Amino acid sequence: MSITLRVILIISSFIAFFLCVKKIKQSKLKVANSVTWMLGSIILILMSIFSDVVGWLSEKLGFVSPVNFVFLIMIAFLLIQTFIDNIHITELNEKIKELDHYIALKEHDEKK
Repeated sequence: MSITLRVILIISSFIAFFLCVKKIKQSKLKVANSVTWMLGSIILILMSIFSDVVGWLSEKLGFVSPVNFVFLIMIAFLLIQTFIDNIHITELNEKIKELDHYIALKEHDEKK
């Protein structure tokens, strides 16, 4: 892995990590929602520090270049985050539907 990619990974990972911490302190982000972002940042930092392990692992898994392995990890991380967000969206949609039914029943009772 080139030194340029390693530096970019380290800098962007630290920025993402500290942004998560800052938003948690400002109460704009819950800790439960930021865990995947923090874990992703830590994984990218470790991958950039231990690039020899990434190179060895990518070679064993059949990747042409270690950077392709890093991209795969980043894509997998984003897919996991999207899946978690979809679960939250589904739960919120169910709550909205229940609230809508409750309001409709209340309005129906008031008309009587």
